[in-house]
Parts: sequence; structure tokens; C-alpha cells
Amino acid sequence: MFWFLLIAMVVVIAAVTLVVLGGSDTAALPEAAPEQLVDPLPLDRPVGRADVDALRLPVGMRGYRMADVDEVLGRLGAELAERDARIAELESALAGAQATAGGRSDMFDKPGEEQGR
Repeated sequence: MFWFLLIAMVVVIAAVTLVVLGGSDTAALPEAAPEQLVDPLPLDRPVGRADVDALRLPVGMRGYRMADVDEVLGRLGAELAERDARIAELESALAGAQATAGGRSDMFDKPGEEQGR
């Protein structure tokens, strides 16, 4: 009796394994097309915070698609470098304007006031 149950259990496990692994090709799932980046970053204007928040990168077999991630990071890096350069330019212009205004501070004093106060 023990041997009969053991053999029956092995046969049932083998049958279930064949069904689960897909013993026939008729039940195979169709190949899914890879996801594509649906809503990329805008090309006609600078990227804003809302654009980055709304961005959803497509997922591939082992995670995110490398080409899409590289493209987005490259674009964001270029725009951040451009903004940093613009900020530095404006800060230097502001410092120059403040230095120029500091040298002519007597123009803004009211007549009759002492400058030591």
C-alpha cells in the first residue's frame, strides 16, 4: 500500500509539473512588446518640476529601460548645467551692480545728513 501511494503521488506531481510548465505550445502566452516612453520631456521649453513629477519611465525585463533613463538623465543634466551657468552669470552681474552702487552711495544720501551714522 505504501508503494502504491508513493508511485501515485509521483505521477500526480509529474502531471501537475507538465501542465504548469506548458507541455503544449498552444497555451503559450504571446510575446509582449516592450514598453516605450509615452510622454517624454518637452523639447520646446525648459523642463519644469511638474514635468519631472509626471514622468514615468517604462519598465523592461530587468527594470527600467537603460536608453530611456540615459536620455532623460542627459536632458536633465544639460538643463541643470545651463541653469547653473545662468545663475552664476546673474549673481556676478548683481555683485558688480552692488559694487558700483556701493561706490556711489553718497548720491542716495539726503542733503544735510552726516555720513558717519
